[in-house]
Amino acid sequence: MLVVALAPGAAGSPVRADSLGANFLWGVSTSGFQSEGDAPESNWSRYATTSDDPYGNSVDFRHRYVDDIGLAANLGIKVYRLGIEWARVQPQPGAWDESAFAFYDDVIRHIRAAGMRPMITLDHWVYPAWEIGRGGWGNPAMVDDWLTNMRRVVDRYAAYDPLWVTINEPTAYVAQEVSHGGLPPAQVPAMFDRLAQAHNLIYDYIHAAHPSAPVTTNVAYIPAAEAAIDTQFVDKVSAKLDYIGIDYYYGASLDHPPTLDPLVGTQWNAHLQPEGIYYALRFYARKFPGRPLYVVENGMPTDNGMPRPDGYDRATALRDTVYWLQRAKADGMNLIGYNYWSLTDNYEWGSYAPRFGLYTVDVRRDPTLARRPTDAVPAYRKIVDAGGVGPDYRPTVAPGVCSIIDPPTSCTEPVTIPTR
Repeated sequence: MLVVALAPGAAGSPVRADSLGANFLWGVSTSGFQSEGDAPESNWSRYATTSDDPYGNSVDFRHRYVDDIGLAANLGIKVYRLGIEWARVQPQPGAWDESAFAFYDDVIRHIRAAGMRPMITLDHWVYPAWEIGRGGWGNPAMVDDWLTNMRRVVDRYAAYDPLWVTINEPTAYVAQEVSHGGLPPAQVPAMFDRLAQAHNLIYDYIHAAHPSAPVTTNVAYIPAAEAAIDTQFVDKVSAKLDYIGIDYYYGASLDHPPTLDPLVGTQWNAHLQPEGIYYALRFYARKFPGRPLYVVENGMPTDNGMPRPDGYDRATALRDTVYWLQRAKADGMNLIGYNYWSLTDNYEWGSYAPRFGLYTVDVRRDPTLARRPTDAVPAYRKIVDAGGVGPDYRPTVAPGVCSIIDPPTSCTEPVTIPTR
């Protein structure tokens, strides 16, 4: 029998949505500052004072983590992503807070005891307030300060065999620092260089002690621009990425041109193009042939939990997205995992209005901060149990006309939904 090896996403490749298999890493993503509450002094505790909503105590993960980890475990997932907040564990130069570390010790022990593997993010856009006076990422010494703390974090938690994410969405990190006044625009190239240096050095540190530890960063996939954006960071760390972390949220095509909604806080009006996740995966499958791919973040926003203007509900959006993950895997892409963002609603960098959670939390109006399941909870549990949607599932949203997720290939090599 002749076997033809197809390039990832090549014409003529499979179109069935077969199961992703027993070894696929289903997970959820969270972030320290966005969910913990009880925030220590940091760049973001200061930025939050000028935001649409007062930060308050966020969703109080600090005191509800046992229950929240239980909610995640009940989904049947294998991975729980969290962050270790630098500002919490090192409140002063050269001084670490053992009680803060004890909190994370217990969180990670509970994750492991619940049968999940931690995915630890070292830097999710937050640094201690004392670094502000030193110039933040505009200061060349920031890299050494960063490494001093992160090495301690690695030493403490490597034994738990986590997946590592060094720096969350570097491009968005730089943009946030500029927009909030933490970095002069002229220092943008320097911050990218310092972030890349920090990643490469902590990668070496992790691998010196634990050669098999999986390490990555997660990129915020930006339609039509990813190849150019990669030159600022990804290309500088490409030799030190054990797997490729990808965050995908919004799409664009000729029939749904891009809007500014994701940038101005009305994310729920932005078009969701579920097949765009296929093109994003294909872009990186071709850029890094054979390298494992992991969707570190993906989800659907609503406005304070209200129905979306386009009528898309969370469960349907999740099923449609998972279909395209299965198509990507069937088409030869080395996709190993998927995290839903996020387990609960949280502080979306200035506002509690955008709701992404599998469990919704009304921070503005509910002082009990009750976790209420959305329709996506049973949907995700069923997906995890089955390894995906069924082989006969067909997405409810048709692919866009000439997607611009990865031009020109997403126009010249478009995906289609087969008829039953």
